[in-house]
Amino acid sequence: MNMDNNEFNEFDRKIIHIYDSKIVRLLKKLGYLVIVIFLAIYLLTGIYIVGPDEVGMIKLFGEFVRQVPPGIHYHIPYPFETVIKPKITEVRRVEIGFRTLSTDPIPRYQYFPEESLMLTGDENIVDCQYTVQYRISEPYLFLFRVKDVDSAVKKVAESALREIVGKKDIDEVLTSGKTEIQDETRALIQSILDRYEAGVQIIAVQLQDVQPPEEVVSAFKDVASAREDKVRFVNEAEGYRSEVIPNARGQAEQIIKEAEAWQEKVVKEAEGDTSRFLQVLQEYILNKEVTRTRLYLETIQKAFPLVQKYLIDSSTASQDILKLLPLTGKDGSAVVY
Repeated sequence: MNMDNNEFNEFDRKIIHIYDSKIVRLLKKLGYLVIVIFLAIYLLTGIYIVGPDEVGMIKLFGEFVRQVPPGIHYHIPYPFETVIKPKITEVRRVEIGFRTLSTDPIPRYQYFPEESLMLTGDENIVDCQYTVQYRISEPYLFLFRVKDVDSAVKKVAESALREIVGKKDIDEVLTSGKTEIQDETRALIQSILDRYEAGVQIIAVQLQDVQPPEEVVSAFKDVASAREDKVRFVNEAEGYRSEVIPNARGQAEQIIKEAEAWQEKVVKEAEGDTSRFLQVLQEYILNKEVTRTRLYLETIQKAFPLVQKYLIDSSTASQDILKLLPLTGKDGSAVVY
């Protein structure tokens, strides 16, 4: 009986050994397969896509090694190589003096007067809230030269605007000088960031709201109103001047033309009289008595234009006069002989 049990136990051990060997081999195969799959998945994680508005910056153990253009690329998976993909066409925005909390449905802002209050060149305080827009121009410099570019741009922009506004009068800051201030500030910010090697391009500096401090707004409004009245009065005076001066010039020109015409007339008449006198003088030299008589008759004609006149021969004057009596005309007018 004991022999039978021993034989049975030996048989069981052989069966279990065979079964265990198959499981071990199966587990080994499954383990290899899992390793292969894991390795394949790990290697596939090295595939990455760089978008059209991005650029790929590859780091090997934390050190920059190369830059890749947009498209599908491969790198040694983490932790060996890592990829940074900054958006080089994205326009970034920094707000100074305020922060936009929400825009929907009603815009809400938080104001920071410690950033926006600044001193002008004529020692007045002005509140300037503005934004700076920029984009990445040099990805390597942007990622590895400056730790926090947004903070750097904000601090540089705040300093630059204070410098520019400090050179301007408050009237210029509040009214006509805004465009010039924006351009000068943009150029100054770009110059400073280039020295910092920040790798960004400043696109625009936009003054959102420029006004005097709240405590003196009413006084500035009165000043602005007075300036508007001044401009209005000046414009009205200029309009009146533009109306009166051309009329005066026209009248003066008319008077001058009339005087020139009268001058021309008088000169021509004088020349005519002179020419006529010279002709009469020539006739007088040739025949004095005839000329003297003609001049006498012409003078009488001019002196008494309405009086009836008779010519009498001196040799028969006594007889002719009696024939002409009475010495008054039919209408009672005197008659000259």
